[in-house]
Amino acid sequence: MSVIKTSKIAVVTGAAHRLGGHIALALANQGYAILLHYYSSESQASKMVDLIKSKGVNAYPFKADLTDGEQIKKLWEFIDSLPHRTEILINSAAVMHHENVRTLSISAFDETIALNLRAPLLCAQEAVKRMSLGGLIINISDIGADKNWLGYPAYSISKAALEVLTRILAKALAPDIRVNAIAPGLIIPPEKGDASNWENLVNKIPLKRGGTPDEITSMIEYLISNKYITGQIVEIDGGYSLI
Repeated sequence: MSVIKTSKIAVVTGAAHRLGGHIALALANQGYAILLHYYSSESQASKMVDLIKSKGVNAYPFKADLTDGEQIKKLWEFIDSLPHRTEILINSAAVMHHENVRTLSISAFDETIALNLRAPLLCAQEAVKRMSLGGLIINISDIGADKNWLGYPAYSISKAALEVLTRILAKALAPDIRVNAIAPGLIIPPEKGDASNWENLVNKIPLKRGGTPDEITSMIEYLISNKYITGQIVEIDGGYSLI
């Protein structure tokens, strides 16, 4: 398939696989060139680049450790070299350590905050410099931001803070740039999780099923098209927030 020339690019962090990969593919279907950020999943990133190019748009992989501010700067310097205008930033990259609050290590806490909270802020700061014609930032939060998960204290804290950051950015960057967050519920089972535990959780939620990546990406498409939404945290959780 020949590549369609497009002036617009969407920057998606953590886009090599899982939800970030689905988001990158959905935006490619919308005609956006994709800056595909990844860190350790190089082979998966390569496959995702091929999938995106099969949609007829360009994909640019870039490896970076987003816990390092200097590498974030290098990512955006690379974006400056591309023949596209930055229109969308999706902050999807995250880490989720299983810890107990009594024994939570400093290193695990710092890594979680650096990737899940500080990196979205730094990426937003860089994106703003390049969104001269307006743009959209979407932070991927988690229903766990409101659930106080005892097994994931640093993760829950980071996502709760990310939602506060979303509202602050939305207020500060209006009217030129809109900022929202999506808080998914049970969408994709953990790669190393207990399948029976996942099913037990699914059976507790009102809709009695897990969600699909398409139900997340369709909301992203809606937030792109509806220009009157900013500062919102959209929960897509099958009613998980009700229990």
